[in-house]
Amino acid sequence: MVRTLSRRAFAAVALAAVPLHARAAPPPPRPMRLLILGGTGFIGPHQVRYALSRGHKVTVFNRGRRPQDWPGEVEELTGDRNAGDLSALKGRTWDACIDNPTTLPFWVRDAAEALDGNVAHYLFVSTMSVYADNATPGQDEAGPLLTYDGDPLAARDASAPMAYGRLKAASEAEARRRFGAGKVAIVRPGLIVGPGDETDRFTYWPARLADARQAWGPRVLAPGDGADPVMLIDARDLAEWTVRLAEARTAGVFNAAGPDRPLSMKAFLAGVAEGVGARPDLAWAPAGWLAERKVAYWSDMPVWLPGEGPTAGFHRRDIRATLAAGLTFRPLPVTAKDTLAWFRALPAERQGRLKAGLTPDREARLLAELSAPTQG
Repeated sequence: MVRTLSRRAFAAVALAAVPLHARAAPPPPRPMRLLILGGTGFIGPHQVRYALSRGHKVTVFNRGRRPQDWPGEVEELTGDRNAGDLSALKGRTWDACIDNPTTLPFWVRDAAEALDGNVAHYLFVSTMSVYADNATPGQDEAGPLLTYDGDPLAARDASAPMAYGRLKAASEAEARRRFGAGKVAIVRPGLIVGPGDETDRFTYWPARLADARQAWGPRVLAPGDGADPVMLIDARDLAEWTVRLAEARTAGVFNAAGPDRPLSMKAFLAGVAEGVGARPDLAWAPAGWLAERKVAYWSDMPVWLPGEGPTAGFHRRDIRATLAAGLTFRPLPVTAKDTLAWFRALPAERQGRLKAGLTPDREARLLAELSAPTQG
């Protein structure tokens, strides 16, 4: 199936889809035929729109369950990788393939067999969760990886504890084995954020600081002392950069997170507040105090990880190779503003059920306890 808009409409929509910071990117060396496996999830639609704006011919391959209105001509192939149905890819040739949704190594194997060498470059979107050591700050892409106990090609479920990172690491190895290391880019994102993030792992903070539901109180519970590090990446920055890597046929392994200078939790919340026009009254709660009350990092306190102990290195990964490969970052306030706008456009029922963060009642109880005079 191919959907099209008029040339004039396409030009207008495509230009609007490309942020100002990315319009300065050098033009692609040549138009390419780009295959995107997935294409309808979180980062895929951004990749499609950016690739179209740069003059590429785009094909997406997925199960066809989440139709999109593309700003230009997109070829849509359907199949089911769980069932081994990749017949739509056979006998076709593309300049590059971006594989977004794969966690299970047999998906990589099957894609390689279906493409049968008819793709010049393969980019695999992995995760920073592949690393075995999250305690040591400053590790680069050569850091030790998790291993899978058993035959990874036989795995059909990534829901078991730690299975996600182990199977992603095994998928990386399968990609290099099947496509050849010189033709493969492995991109390991950290926390992916921005408009369209259905996990609410970032969305909680713009919504909370702007009090989008008008249900929270004026004080905001904040984790730690503000000094803990933060790393994240806007889905649009990630998507655009992966397309540019594919254009250049860049091979290698890259930690995809930012920004390009250290960011503390205090600075992170200040950037979010700037983006949503808020002036929050932050109540900082020590990490130990939160742990005693079973306030979990990453879920109850999204984005945040303690900057010491077993998580000291997670938000301190070395990204010098990634910066050298051209990843750029839009300002955090822009990401926060755009995320809040997306969130406020969702149905009221969805806005009332954030999937991460504290509920107003629980936060109120914690704030009262934090403010209560200590008994001595």
